Amino acid sequence: MKLAIVDKEGKDTGEKAELKDSIFRIEPNDHAVYLDVKHYMANQRQGTHKTKERGEIRGSTAKIKRQKGTGTARAGSIKSPIMRGGGRAFGPRPRNYDFKLNKKVRQLARKSALSYKAKEKAIIVLEDMKFEEPKTKNLVDLNVALKISDKKSLFVLSEQNKNLYLSSRNLKSTEVITASDINTYKIMRASTLVLFESSLNILDKIFTT
Repeated sequence: MKLAIVDKEGKDTGEKAELKDSIFRIEPNDHAVYLDVKHYMANQRQGTHKTKERGEIRGSTAKIKRQKGTGTARAGSIKSPIMRGGGRAFGPRPRNYDFKLNKKVRQLARKSALSYKAKEKAIIVLEDMKFEEPKTKNLVDLNVALKISDKKSLFVLSEQNKNLYLSSRNLKSTEVITASDINTYKIMRASTLVLFESSLNILDKIFTT
């Protein structure tokens, strides 16, 4: 599969980029995509939620009322969950939501996500360029030139570029990531995938190991 490489003006440079069929043209596996997205979202959870149970509530240990003769249910503690201000029964406790996901499943999920984008013709290959300064306007102009200003885009770099990252922070619809950090969730969330020419080599190495 070959795609035309465009410049920062959005014009065809006359060169073609080779997208490997083993990465961008596989039969997508929806269940693998689901598992990898679920794994990513689970890892984003802090798991620090906590409520106090009856053993952690401050309060008198004296019996509230006599056992018999009141005509109501017996009550022995003001800390009981049925009492106002009492401890909560079976409340949330700190926990880790992470779960094991095999490397081959993750690889399959990311290839499936990339294949979906290729099938939808939602991939742009951009020639490598330098960002001399962190300036949001430069990235806005680039989005306009690529005709993706009204879409949610994901720029994939071969290595970290601080100026480009800082330029994207004020743009809600644009995100910048390195090829080594690419994941299924961010691929599927973006409407358009913008791959820098040099990032293709990194993706080839990642998915062939």
